[in-house]
Amino acid sequence: MTELNQIDLRTLLSGNKRAWDGFVTAAAPLIHAVVRRTLAPYRLSDDDVMDAAQDVFVRLCAGDYRLLKSYDPARAGLSTWLAVVSRSCAIDHARRRRQATTPLDDVPEASLGVEDRHVEKIKIPQGLLTERQTLVLKCLYDEERDVTEVARLLGVDAQTVRSTHHKALVRLRAHFQGEPE
Repeated sequence: MTELNQIDLRTLLSGNKRAWDGFVTAAAPLIHAVVRRTLAPYRLSDDDVMDAAQDVFVRLCAGDYRLLKSYDPARAGLSTWLAVVSRSCAIDHARRRRQATTPLDDVPEASLGVEDRHVEKIKIPQGLLTERQTLVLKCLYDEERDVTEVARLLGVDAQTVRSTHHKALVRLRAHFQGEPE
């Protein structure tokens, strides 16, 4: 059995079948282990795990070994690089296998078990948020505007609205997590 660090990449990349077979034999245990571990939370079948591992090999040799040619030994060891590629391929495989979902807006509110969307308003202490943060939260939540609409209304970039929103939520979480229930 050939070790990964004994693989002659030049021979492999030249299309030598014996070199490819040795590479597959040496790399298969690592690739299968990484793929299995990556796909475990997705609860896919063993066949899906095998398919995902096969996808790794297909990607490595596709386009005249384009991906394999991108390996740079100065940046990482071959086993480390293969683990990263394997994980990426496994995640791509899981995304393709993901079950179809129904957009939340298409589901009737009654089936969500939500009786009233605005059951209780949270009392935010005065001075906890800046005026801009308060305004952004009011526009986003009370008026149900989207980020681009709020940005246009305030005359700022959409990223500024997102950032302000995030900072306000961080402050609120910190404040309310510190309160005893």
